[in-house]
Amino acid sequence: MIKRIPISALKVGMYITDLNNDWIPHNTQRKHGVIKREETIEKIRKMGVQFIYIDARKGTDTQDSETAAEVEERNEEALQKAGEQKPGITPRVSLSEEMVTALGVHSQAQELVGSFMNSAKIGASIDIAPLHKLADELQSSVARNANALGCLGRIREKDNYLLEHSVNLSVLMTVFGQYRELSADIMHQTIVGALLHDLGKILTPDELLHKPGRLSPEEFEVMKLHARHSRDILSATEGIGELSVITAAQHHERMDGSGYPEGLKGEQISVYGRMVAIADVYDAITANRVYHRGMTPTQGLKKLLEWSGDHLDPALVKQFIRCIGLYPVGSLVLLDSGRLGVVVEINEEDQRLPIVRVMYHTKFRMPITVTTIDLSKTSSQDRILRAVDPDEYRIDVRKFLS
Repeated sequence: MIKRIPISALKVGMYITDLNNDWIPHNTQRKHGVIKREETIEKIRKMGVQFIYIDARKGTDTQDSETAAEVEERNEEALQKAGEQKPGITPRVSLSEEMVTALGVHSQAQELVGSFMNSAKIGASIDIAPLHKLADELQSSVARNANALGCLGRIREKDNYLLEHSVNLSVLMTVFGQYRELSADIMHQTIVGALLHDLGKILTPDELLHKPGRLSPEEFEVMKLHARHSRDILSATEGIGELSVITAAQHHERMDGSGYPEGLKGEQISVYGRMVAIADVYDAITANRVYHRGMTPTQGLKKLLEWSGDHLDPALVKQFIRCIGLYPVGSLVLLDSGRLGVVVEINEEDQRLPIVRVMYHTKFRMPITVTTIDLSKTSSQDRILRAVDPDEYRIDVRKFLS
């Protein structure tokens, strides 16, 4: 039986199935196996891990635990409760109408961030003006229809993670900031900070940055320096605001002080640092990378809830879920009927009942006639069972978004 136990209950002889530490960036540690030495437990403790999953059938058991099923049930209940709230942002234009503009902005963002990082790496002069213009365009696109840029962030190539993550983080911070009704200037600065939050990685050795295997403890310490490097480079860059620097510098700080570079705790972390930490973790755990298979958006939101309090700000996590949605546009979901559908529009009254475009039947394992269904209508008898991974059924969700 798979159980979740507090780190204080971890003992030699237990079989770990999940370190439950995907909130740690560049998390390449081995995630399962029997604990053979006390030193291993101490290393896990130093990561800031509070709870861990074990298999009681393969190793020593403990009474100080709860089953993985109980944890999942609690997370699902919390997620559904958050989903009872109305979405935070109402689109002004249709998804198909904004998608054309969003594609251009998204592509331009990757080019600009890549160019900025390359220039900084070789010590060339940097023109910050295009990034400020890009931040304004991101705000405008999200204001028109946040789902367009949002769903583009869920369609990406794992080999281009660094650039796409920076762009996606800026989109998430734009959506989050608009939901929280931040002023235009504050939003602008946090977007720029998100776009450049990983700039410090230009000083990280390439062999570490692109290493497919596990990082050693020493290598991980070197990798962690990028947050401090980002802060220092941005602080010295003319035209970068103070909040942009703070946003970039604090994206790896954690509520319990286990983060870096300063080990800040609770409200020592600015609200923008706490916001970007949530968005950063969410994007990282839902992305496919060389060493990490991404979770579905819904699974990712549940993990944010599980890590609330110890690592992430609980109140801000709930707000983030409301603005992102239980089943974000572009999510692939399994319905009661056995059909699969892509979420194409969020229900403004109940996030649990979006509009979906069905195209495949899992019971018959075959494509079906593409049909758009509004799950909130009384004529629809279907309901969402869960989100699923499009790769599991080799479905390209992009084909069904316009």
